[in-house]
Amino acid sequence: MKNNMMAGVVISLMAALFLSGCTIVLQKGRRSDIEKIQSLESELSELKNTKSLLENKLSQEIKDKKVNLKMEKKGLVITFVTRVLFDSGKVLLKKESLPILSKVVIILKENVPDNNIGIEGYTDNQPIKYSRWKSNWELSAQRALSVLHYLVSQGINPRQLSATGYGEYRPIVPNDTLQHRQMNRRVEIVIIPRSMLPAKSVISGTAMGKNYSGVIK
Repeated sequence: MKNNMMAGVVISLMAALFLSGCTIVLQKGRRSDIEKIQSLESELSELKNTKSLLENKLSQEIKDKKVNLKMEKKGLVITFVTRVLFDSGKVLLKKESLPILSKVVIILKENVPDNNIGIEGYTDNQPIKYSRWKSNWELSAQRALSVLHYLVSQGINPRQLSATGYGEYRPIVPNDTLQHRQMNRRVEIVIIPRSMLPAKSVISGTAMGKNYSGVIK
């Protein structure tokens, strides 16, 4: 059981390294571990293919800086600027946002039907003044849930979905200008690699000739 747990940790580490763009050289090991790693390589190749398909289908939205695509350690991240999906202080999806989300749904259903999907809401650090929400935390969580419910209504398996609100606490840039605050107000749809462990695991070992240790969350 301990060996299986360690193998799972290694697989999760591999997923994080592949998604971050690292090159990994595999050495001799157990056949079962090598097969798992080869399966992971195939899966991450599928994610990269999915990214290419999304880039093609959302080309205009990406050009208009409404949507951004990026491979990150947590998976393939589709980032929507909040104003594309919601009016200020609101959690009801704008009518004009639905065709954009529908493009994403088609790719999710056709290309990654078995992957878990995380929807994450974020805000800037400006206090809420003219809204019924107690804080940015509630606002970000409800926005994530609105996107989740739309995906379910379009046929995405609810068992594969989760929604999280991070409020103002995970900005991608400082909240020091209007443009930066707009960047921090976002919703992310994350396509999670199937081999990633859902729970945090302590890891240690070597990769690319360097020692590593830490926690996967």
